[in-house]
Amino acid sequence: MATLLVPIADGSEEIEAITIIDVLRRGGVEVVVASVHDHQTICAARGTKIEADVLLSDIQERMFDAIALPGGMPGAENLRDSKLLVDILEKHDIQDALLSAICAAPALVLGTHGFLVDKQATCYPGFESGLIGAEYISDQPVVMDDNILTSQGPATAMTFALSLLANLKGYDVAQEVADALLC
Repeated sequence: MATLLVPIADGSEEIEAITIIDVLRRGGVEVVVASVHDHQTICAARGTKIEADVLLSDIQERMFDAIALPGGMPGAENLRDSKLLVDILEKHDIQDALLSAICAAPALVLGTHGFLVDKQATCYPGFESGLIGAEYISDQPVVMDDNILTSQGPATAMTFALSLLANLKGYDVAQEVADALLC
């Protein structure tokens, strides 16, 4: 079974986090939601409480097929500042796992920590200067380059999640889920 890690933090964007979790679970992916804090319940960007499955520290040795970073503020900053998360991203990048991020997270997390050098990427408009070393693609809701998948924001969360699913389980599974969701 394909596996996905979704790190969340206080200030993560609700629509993005929940859409990723929901769509990938509908597609049969084992999704592990992990708080980067020392508490499992986070307060998302618009005040919604989200309960993580585990603390990131509890699963730091586990390898996943992909990692998906929701954006939101200050959620993306909290993800960026988690040394443990950055270490996990580096370990997964070395193994060519799929690293994906949406909204502010491509710039604040992946860009800040050097994962986007010589890649094409997108992000929430206004954060493009954080795509350090990358070519900013402004006219695509989702951009894939090698093992990096990026997207723009809440309105592109469904397309992003379905693209992530297609990469993990294949186009046919993603299309079945999209059809069931009336996409």
